[in-house]
Amino acid sequence: MSLQIELTCPPLPDLDFQTVAETVTEAVIREENCPYECQIGLILTDDPSIRRLNREYRQIDRATDVLSFPMQEPDAFLDYALLEEKQEDHFDPDTGELLLGDIIISLDRVTKQAEAYGHSVKREYAFLIAHSMLHLFGYDHEDPDEAKKMEEKQRIILERLGIKR
Repeated sequence: MSLQIELTCPPLPDLDFQTVAETVTEAVIREENCPYECQIGLILTDDPSIRRLNREYRQIDRATDVLSFPMQEPDAFLDYALLEEKQEDHFDPDTGELLLGDIIISLDRVTKQAEAYGHSVKREYAFLIAHSMLHLFGYDHEDPDEAKKMEEKQRIILERLGIKR
């Protein structure tokens, strides 16, 4: 797995953002039984920056906790073999890695939400990565049944990693 992390704001104290991100992304990839090495971009930013991106890409003028930018169509993961039919559309030609997409997280929101939910910053950060990784794999929470499925996967992944509320 190739995880490129870009930090555009000060890091959070006492959070090993690199290790947590690697651990959670790898756990989601395993949970999804993805047979490929994957490439993911992770940008850690602040509220003003994520608000600008949310306005630009979603036409919502407010800060949010996380944005996901999948590189694949949601149904691409129904049959992994289909991805191989058009390798040039799905894989990095230099590394052969499956291009999953990009995740942008507001570290301001990580801190605020951890406090609001009464759990650690690490847990909130790990949750947002797991949540966004599932979006990269085509999951959505617009439909109640899909939301339930996604929430259960998030819970299982974090529980297996020992990252609890």
